[in-house]
Amino acid sequence: MGSLSARSFRSEAAAELPSAEARRKYRAGHAGVSTAGVAPGFVQGNLAILPEKLAGAFHRFCQLNPKPCPIIGMSEVGDPRIPALGLDLDIRTDLPKYRVWRNGELVEEPADIMSHWRSDLVAFVIGCSFSFEEALMADGLSIRHIDEDRNVPMYRTSVACEPAGPFAGPLVVSMRPFKPADAIRAIQITTRFPAVHGAPVHFGKPEQIGIADIGKPDYGDSVTIAPDEVPVFWACGVTPQSIILESRPDFAITHAPGFMLVTDLRNSEFSIQ
Repeated sequence: MGSLSARSFRSEAAAELPSAEARRKYRAGHAGVSTAGVAPGFVQGNLAILPEKLAGAFHRFCQLNPKPCPIIGMSEVGDPRIPALGLDLDIRTDLPKYRVWRNGELVEEPADIMSHWRSDLVAFVIGCSFSFEEALMADGLSIRHIDEDRNVPMYRTSVACEPAGPFAGPLVVSMRPFKPADAIRAIQITTRFPAVHGAPVHFGKPEQIGIADIGKPDYGDSVTIAPDEVPVFWACGVTPQSIILESRPDFAITHAPGFMLVTDLRNSEFSIQ
């Protein structure tokens, strides 16, 4: 099992078929780096895997909370493939890092989930804000966590999601700092991507959404925020992990925050004019 620096991994993956090659590298054990900036142009997804007995309620939860939980793919019961997202895709091996939960407690962070897969599991792939970052950068905006080679900072908020069955809990947001004029442009651009979180849910004072210390994210890494910049917050697909902490299902699997599923879908497919 090997590991690559984020920059060398991105360079190597980009030199070949980006999305499928990235998955093959993760399948072979090249873990340990965030997927931010990997396979430019291709959609990345958050992952939530639950037993069939809970899948219906979770699907309803996603429908009621489309900003943090826009579903872009879903498996058949017990099937680790989602051909619509990639013909060779295997949900058990193709992410760099997973999280295994039992009764709401994180018990393991494996590089694959072959030993945890069961015939009653359903996989949900949820849109990721990494997808709209390409559009931001194409417009000349700088993405701080990519510039600093870090994972995007993510925070549990005081904003409650709409509950569904056993699933309830707080919204998670990701944050990117911008100068005010650039923040306005970022809002305009990301509004065109409703299937991957869309426009921000908040900008400015983090305490207004229950974030006590912006320098200490709940997930991911802290990034530099200059004195002339404002933090801008988008609904985040890590929200299901917040919900799992609150709802405590007997078994669940998710991606590790920032370690996404790279799909063969194009970011351009999710843009509306």
